[in-house]
Amino acid sequence: MQSTFTAIEIGKRGVIAHTQGLATVGHNMSNASVEGYSRQRVEFAPTDPLYIPGLNREETPGQIGQGVDIKSISRVRDEILEGRIVAQANAGGYWETRNNYLLMMEKIYNEPADVSVRSLMDRFWESWQELSINPGEIAPRNALIQDSKALLDAIHQRYDALSSTRKMLEEDVQDTVGLVNDYARQIAQLNEQIVKVKAMGDNPNDLLDRRDLLVEKLSTLVNITVDKRDPDEFSVHIGGRHLVQGRKFHEFQLEARAENDGFSAVLWEGSTEEVRIDGGKLAALLDLRDGDVRQELQKLDTMTVNMVQLVNEIHRSASGLNGNTGVDFFVEHPAVLNATGNYDRNGDGEFDSTYIFRINGTNKLDPQAQVGIEGVITLSGPEGNVQVAYNPTDTVQDIVNRINTSGAEVSASFDRQGRLMLKATPASDINYPDFVIRHVEDSGQFLAGYAGALAQPGPAGAYDWAQADAIVQLAGGADYGVAPFSHPSGWIEINPEIENDPFSIAAGFAENGKSVEPGDGRAALAIAQLRTKPVMIGSLMTFDDYFAASIADIGAKGRQAEIADQTQQLMMKDLKDMRESISGVNLDEELAQMIKFQHGYSASARFISTFNTMLDVLINRMGV
Repeated sequence: MQSTFTAIEIGKRGVIAHTQGLATVGHNMSNASVEGYSRQRVEFAPTDPLYIPGLNREETPGQIGQGVDIKSISRVRDEILEGRIVAQANAGGYWETRNNYLLMMEKIYNEPADVSVRSLMDRFWESWQELSINPGEIAPRNALIQDSKALLDAIHQRYDALSSTRKMLEEDVQDTVGLVNDYARQIAQLNEQIVKVKAMGDNPNDLLDRRDLLVEKLSTLVNITVDKRDPDEFSVHIGGRHLVQGRKFHEFQLEARAENDGFSAVLWEGSTEEVRIDGGKLAALLDLRDGDVRQELQKLDTMTVNMVQLVNEIHRSASGLNGNTGVDFFVEHPAVLNATGNYDRNGDGEFDSTYIFRINGTNKLDPQAQVGIEGVITLSGPEGNVQVAYNPTDTVQDIVNRINTSGAEVSASFDRQGRLMLKATPASDINYPDFVIRHVEDSGQFLAGYAGALAQPGPAGAYDWAQADAIVQLAGGADYGVAPFSHPSGWIEINPEIENDPFSIAAGFAENGKSVEPGDGRAALAIAQLRTKPVMIGSLMTFDDYFAASIADIGAKGRQAEIADQTQQLMMKDLKDMRESISGVNLDEELAQMIKFQHGYSASARFISTFNTMLDVLINRMGV
């Protein structure tokens, strides 16, 4: 049997429900500008009626309603759409970061034409050309020194700019790793709070919004996947490992690597395993730092070490007007002080490696002569050794060209005496030093007997850098050069002897022990002609080709990044607009909801007032 006051209870429930509805509307409107907030909706449901099936009841027809209850307060959220946004944010973070830094690198190359490295190198070659015409005069010698200093200053400035960019990337890596760790920590803490709230039967809407926002921010930094299958253990994975698992999280740590100029590797905390980062801002930073910027530095170093080695080779064999010979035009700094290239690579106090940059054979070769022998040359490459086969009908030039196009990190050319010259190129693998020949082997007689570079063929005669005194494998009389100190573009200078005495500049060749003739400019001309010869290490480019290719390469990368970034931004905008239409707070809609709840509240209050009047009649006026 119903109570006399049942109707008042029904009205009270209506007032409470619509009050909560109004409060939820106010909560939505207050958070309309909060990042990551999803609008919430109150779900009403009828209160369980009297005489529900299965219970004893009076002979009263039908079920008797008991008003309204709040079933839940839920957030409006499309989980499938959220998954797409998280996945897309990963690519967006990668290309946005890459575009910003490549734009910075383009500005390094986009110098005024009259002070760029390329224009100053043109002046450098032209000064040698002028000296070859007037080798006996002091004016072109002084002009050469000034133009050389201007060129070296420009090279140093470009090196400093690229090095600063790489250091900036390292600082950004450190900051980003800190953010990843912070987001992972906050997500784990929210997981714990969310589980506790759900255990009470409530919907932790604001906590869920906060967690989803952190996950989205995290996805812009690293490539993550989210696992929501277990409601009590929300998980975030990266590279096949848990970053967050429920209330537990695993941090990243940084470890400086000496072989990478002291820059950091990203490891899992408490282990030596590197984190597999394939996307997001952190992947872009690492790709730029250890890829693009490092490669630009290697290109600059390659150009510098080529110029130094080639100019010095000619200059040493020539004589100055003061009779001095054997003088280097540029200062060369070897990577190791040991004359045979021996180096203690693992730091245990004993020589374990050989750092050789150049190997010259003993025999003068005719590039067009057929070798008449066959075999396979094995050289160090970016991913293991590279093999170059040769046949009896091949000419010497054919073999040289095949080496230079094989992808090996060793190039081949001829020195001024026509001897075969093998040079190391920059290493693709960060674990290997630049400009160090790591392996040279020949199953036949081309490098051994024909060119006079190796002492014997086969594995027993192979030159390998991973041992001390590896030069014993070279042929007797073969010339070699110790590897240069790292980043020659940062330290290259003119020989002080040249700078202090312009007459030490060797413009001509002395013959038969006589002094060089005042009008002999053959050495200066030979140096000037280097400008148009395909002498760059690891390729068949001239110095001019090198500059054109470098600028075109960085421009193409920048354009690709710009287009990809714009595409990702448009895709993210479409997805976020779609989410905003579903989850965002629309003030007009909230005002409509507010009016609806206001009317419901008024109706419930009027119902209570009306029933109160009826009770007043029943209580106070009966029997009067």
